[in-house]
Amino acid sequence: MRILLFTGKGGVGKSTVAAGTAALSAAAGRRTLVLSTDAAHSLADAFGAPVGAEPTEVADRLFVQQVDAQLRFEQSWAEIQGYLLSVLDVAGVDPVAAEELTVIPGAEEVLALLELRLHALSGEWDVVVVDCAPTAETLRLLALPEALGWYMQRVLPTQRRVVKAFKPVLTRAAGVPMPGDGLFDAVERLHAELDEVHTLLSGPDASVRLVLTPEAVVLAEARRSYTSLSLFGYRVDGVVANRVFPAEGADDWRAGWVVAQDAVLAEVDQSFAGLPVWRSEYRPSEPVGVDALRTLAAEVYAGADPLAVPTGSGPFRVERTGSGAVLHLSLPFVTRAEVGLARNGDELVVTVGSYRRLLTLPAGLARLRVAGARVDEGELRVRFADPAHEDATEKVT
Repeated sequence: MRILLFTGKGGVGKSTVAAGTAALSAAAGRRTLVLSTDAAHSLADAFGAPVGAEPTEVADRLFVQQVDAQLRFEQSWAEIQGYLLSVLDVAGVDPVAAEELTVIPGAEEVLALLELRLHALSGEWDVVVVDCAPTAETLRLLALPEALGWYMQRVLPTQRRVVKAFKPVLTRAAGVPMPGDGLFDAVERLHAELDEVHTLLSGPDASVRLVLTPEAVVLAEARRSYTSLSLFGYRVDGVVANRVFPAEGADDWRAGWVVAQDAVLAEVDQSFAGLPVWRSEYRPSEPVGVDALRTLAAEVYAGADPLAVPTGSGPFRVERTGSGAVLHLSLPFVTRAEVGLARNGDELVVTVGSYRRLLTLPAGLARLRVAGARVDEGELRVRFADPAHEDATEKVT
């Protein structure tokens, strides 16, 4: 199953491009589902058809779904939320306020991605196109499974044993109910499901496509997104520059915009060298409906296969050497001053700006020491060596 995720700054037209790509896929004979995890839900507007919480067929082999995030939230978070509500009730918090406090910001969008897991397990689809939330929310969403995994492996087992051993004492001392096995089981189930989503989205058949408009501010965010997505191991396979003013027949006002956009588009080509950059011209009217969306996508991809599986090893790979190994992690646009690196047991902690990734090292690397690291040509390279061969240093050079 081919999985394509579309994201970008709010208002750049990612829903339209995602819908058009899905329409083109279905027209080529693939059974295609396009679903939205964005709370704004623009797909129904783009297709000009009523769309519900279940896959709705809008054309031959083309199905659309606007995920009911609230329903997924209730299904996956109910037991955890119930325990938190019981604690807040003992503390005397107003029930309405307590319910708001137990909803993690962005959790609904995160849990909406669990729908993708169900569709993958169903085997019904050849292609799934995901219209993601705007960039910042998408990045938080895609970083969650790995962060939760660290908690599950390092903290939860100990916490569970402590609570089980001292539950009566803790309950009396704290005056609030202690979590039971049901709560821990719920957290473990949620983690397992999110981990499956992470495996799907970082696999060889999945990729992310960035949608932008030719504006300096939008380009800057797209560059940051490319870096952050690479940091967490997600493959970006292309960029769509949307709403490009056509140069033909331009009056003075539009000619000024054409010149300004050309300058930004030159930066786009330079910034994403090595990736295809597709362009979508500004249209006199908004493309609505399957036919209009399919026409838009056909013009954007201009004969290229929009569903081609990306080649190469992806943003993360390990290269074996005679005395150890070198870990390669793609970090486009990043300088050495922006990267923090630390070793904590069998984990490598990589920090770029406000984002941090905990890389659990394979057994073959975990036994080695970090012998050096450098940032070169948009890539972090961490050298590992056997302690018998080389002393370790954890400084990025």
